Amino acid sequence: MPAVGSSLPRKDAWDKVNGKAKYIDDYSFAGMLHCATVRSPVAYGRLKGIDTTAAAAMPGVCRIVTAGDIPGVNVNPLVLDDQPFLATGFVRFHGEPVALVAADTYEHACAAAAAVKLDIEPLKPVLSIRESLDPASPRLYKEDNIFSRYVIRHGDLEAGFARSAHVFEREYETPYQEHAYLETQGMIAVPGIEGSMTVYGSMQCPFYVHDAVSAILGCQKNKVRIVQTTTGGGFGGKEDFPSILAGHAALLASLLERPVKLVYKREEDIIASSKRHPGLMKMKVGTDADGKIIAADIQYYVDGGAAATLSPIVLWRGTVHALGPYVCENVLIRSFAMATNKVPCGAYRGFGSPQVIFAGESLIDEIADTLKIDPVEIRRRNGLKIGTKTVTGQLIDQSCGLTETIDKAVAKSDWTRKWQHPSARSGQVRRGIGISTVYYGVGLGAGGKHLDRAGASMLIMKDGTVQCAIGNTEMGQGARTILAQIAADALGVTFDKVFVVETDTAFVPDSGPTVASRTTFMSGNALSAAAKELKPRLIEAAAGLLGAKPEEVDLVEGVAFVKTARETKRVAYADIVKEFYLRRLQPSAFGWYIAPDSTFDKETGQGNAYFTYSYATNVAEVEVDMQTGEVRVLRIVAAHDMGRAINPQQVEGQIEGGTLQGVGYATMEEIRHDAQGRMLNNAFATYILPTTEDAPEIEPIIVEHGYSEGPYGAKGFGEVPLMGIAPAVANAVFNATGRRIRIMPIKPEKLIDC
Repeated sequence: MPAVGSSLPRKDAWDKVNGKAKYIDDYSFAGMLHCATVRSPVAYGRLKGIDTTAAAAMPGVCRIVTAGDIPGVNVNPLVLDDQPFLATGFVRFHGEPVALVAADTYEHACAAAAAVKLDIEPLKPVLSIRESLDPASPRLYKEDNIFSRYVIRHGDLEAGFARSAHVFEREYETPYQEHAYLETQGMIAVPGIEGSMTVYGSMQCPFYVHDAVSAILGCQKNKVRIVQTTTGGGFGGKEDFPSILAGHAALLASLLERPVKLVYKREEDIIASSKRHPGLMKMKVGTDADGKIIAADIQYYVDGGAAATLSPIVLWRGTVHALGPYVCENVLIRSFAMATNKVPCGAYRGFGSPQVIFAGESLIDEIADTLKIDPVEIRRRNGLKIGTKTVTGQLIDQSCGLTETIDKAVAKSDWTRKWQHPSARSGQVRRGIGISTVYYGVGLGAGGKHLDRAGASMLIMKDGTVQCAIGNTEMGQGARTILAQIAADALGVTFDKVFVVETDTAFVPDSGPTVASRTTFMSGNALSAAAKELKPRLIEAAAGLLGAKPEEVDLVEGVAFVKTARETKRVAYADIVKEFYLRRLQPSAFGWYIAPDSTFDKETGQGNAYFTYSYATNVAEVEVDMQTGEVRVLRIVAAHDMGRAINPQQVEGQIEGGTLQGVGYATMEEIRHDAQGRMLNNAFATYILPTTEDAPEIEPIIVEHGYSEGPYGAKGFGEVPLMGIAPAVANAVFNATGRRIRIMPIKPEKLIDC
């Protein structure tokens, strides 16, 4: 049985279950010191002085460093290069790193960090998107507080609204969301020979970390090695932010010439690490009498926090997806990433899309309600199909399963029987059903295509086992298993022979970040490219044993055979490998893959923004207590077109996990700040997450519309399960109660008060 398409067990499952897997806090090195961070107690202020005298004299303290001790560049290299490793001149958010303490124990380091005295002149902070837009607010970035902006312009907007039978204008808001990965951020830096530095850690993007360590140390890149350890979850939170920790640990390790460990406790992790951007969406949409979208004018704002980090790229993706998976000939989409005095925001599963999807899918339901159209039908009328174009003018010419996801989700949920207008609902406890549809650009797209490449190596050992090194990471999503399946089938060996090592920058070239649902597609294609070079050498050896020409032989699932006599002329893989080595054939190969081209005109926003798209439909059922406002999500049917399910069981697991994250985003998760910009709920006791008690019944549906350029037809998928859950739940709550919540999360007090 081929590996691809089979629900094979995860390669790393047993080690994680029995405790053999080593996470960063499990590692220790001889002579290792511990690091603690001195953080700003205010959201915005002038940093006038740092007094380390008392702290430096405390037990176990080896050194305290500030920005002036950095031998390289005091900036994390990313998009706009505006985030310092350590604050200098000003502090710009509550919790910003100001100094670092190295000591013999973690406890001694923390005690000394608390004793460092900061002289800060507080300034009035900017704490929201609306404040940042106010001309009277302080200028945190350039003259307008705008980190980045984009526009999509197509057709004649004024004419479109003029011929619209109905025009709808609404505003929607979404909150922060904390990643809540089980393993907190952590790094260990180990100085080596000839001025080299090796950093071990929990991360998604080792090559980002590689750039950051080289920058802060001011050293050549060939002196830096980054090794990913077993990573206990990321969801985007370990994309850009680990570069800061790695830089801090490496700085101290370099200055002290000793290993340094820096691992955050949960409360510190939540204060310091990136979050999902809060969003403000202003939607104006015109339709004809039948609900067909004629014109759309959308403004999308995100709260980027105190530094741009990934905001420009997050904003770009959200801009492209702002209208959702719908056809519209007259479009104006404008988007803005705003600077505030709060923790910098970064990547989070969905990467700028969940905010606009909540707005767009809520609005299309509001349109359907006003026009008395079934919410399913209005999506069918407007949805993308083969032969239609996106808002960027991109022709959808293949691999579009949107309609099938709608049909299957609707059928499985028994929508036709269960849906009725809210006015027909009654009683204290009411049930409702809601729907959302999603499209998602796979990979980095035109906004990040300079990074959209991947490398992989493949080595056949003397015993026939195969070692693969990849440039994308395993962070709990099952990448090493799925990539082993692809490698096995591409090479013609069995799944048990393939081992994918954890990512190490010494083994593979920069393969871009592990984000944007790109790992299966990019590293899968890179492995296939390596196998394309290596498999003919195996066939050459097999052909010699079979007494046939290489073109007459194939190798499938560890058995080589003459194609015209498959059952009679066969040779086992073990014998092929022996012959392979006797012939001294090269046992390794390297694969390099560049993503299909994408384009985006900065003036008009037109072009092929992504090389392909994934699609999904979610149907949510809820129960609402009209007296208390309590919302219970009972059931979610989630139909997803991911091109090809390499491992169906893992696909279903991703759907279940992402769905529950979406339920949390919809109903309970939010970060709160006081009037001075201090985060109030930086612990799991106060940042409320869904538990098993909150988990609805989740029914995954796999829809496969293969993409010609994908490995075995696969597209990207990992982020999509979260993205459409919040609007499906919000639409179901409206269906149950007749009350429309436009500011997430959907908390009981909002239902009672509205």
